[in-house]
Amino acid sequence: MRALVCHTLTDDLSGVGVRDVPKPTPKPGEVLIKVAATSVNFPDILLTQGKYQLKLEPPFTPGMDISGIIEAIGDDVDGFEVGDAVCGGARFGGFAEYAIVSAAGLQKKPDNMSFEEAASYSAAYLTAYVSLVRRGNLKAGETLLVHGASGGVGMAAVDVGKLLGATVIATGGSDEKLAKVKAYGADHVLNTANGFRQQVKNLTDGRGADVIYDPVGGDVFDESVRCIAFDGRLLVIGFTSGRIATVSTNMPLIKGFSVVGVRAGEYGRQFPERGAENVAQIWDWARQGKTRPAVHAALPLGRALDGFRMLQNREVVGKVVICP
Repeated sequence: MRALVCHTLTDDLSGVGVRDVPKPTPKPGEVLIKVAATSVNFPDILLTQGKYQLKLEPPFTPGMDISGIIEAIGDDVDGFEVGDAVCGGARFGGFAEYAIVSAAGLQKKPDNMSFEEAASYSAAYLTAYVSLVRRGNLKAGETLLVHGASGGVGMAAVDVGKLLGATVIATGGSDEKLAKVKAYGADHVLNTANGFRQQVKNLTDGRGADVIYDPVGGDVFDESVRCIAFDGRLLVIGFTSGRIATVSTNMPLIKGFSVVGVRAGEYGRQFPERGAENVAQIWDWARQGKTRPAVHAALPLGRALDGFRMLQNREVVGKVVICP
């Protein structure tokens, strides 16, 4: 079968390419999926650079969010049959014609979602849910500031924030992309080219944002410290800007806010019962049509690296998916 293989860790994706590899066989507790779509996430890129929390030795195939049809089932798997349309999360292996996934991480694909939408859902919406509900304790009527709002995890945060009853301010660097985020449901959009601190203050009558969702880091984090409300929660989702920010401890002391780290997958591993509740909730929302991921583009496996670069170059509004 064909798969996107990282054979050497590099910073520029030069160590990644499509190769022929053996078709895998499911072990107990696993299923083999004929992949229909796999979404591109920043951790996929970081894995190929050796910069993600999970360290894999090459060769390996990245790809976390998968949808497709079950082709084979290992022992000790209940609730699924060959031919079922499924979706869910793996830690790697998705950018291939076939992928092995633990049955524990699978869901039946909702009938109201396409394979491309289903592959775009799990990681982004689980991150948004754990961030806003479990770690941020976002309440109806509060103001949520979402940075990097046109990306996959940003769009999911806008979607979940509105569902939870918050006023959502979305930021980004492109007026064109922000217009799409506004149409998607954000109450206000702000271009960060000239800063956003005063604009956030103006929109909140000087109070600042109650919860700030930051997958960007760097200068965006620094300025967020200046426009967060007293008792606010500044959620550290990632560092797509490339710089890991720091904060002087007198700032959270004087302004009375919290800096909260978010690792959605690790949260579920540390607290399995809550982790299962998180997954059940986001997929219940999907089946009810309360949430829907935005798919920017669907590319063939041979153009997977184009999808990676689109993400790196901030060209994406929502998610890019790879369809073998």
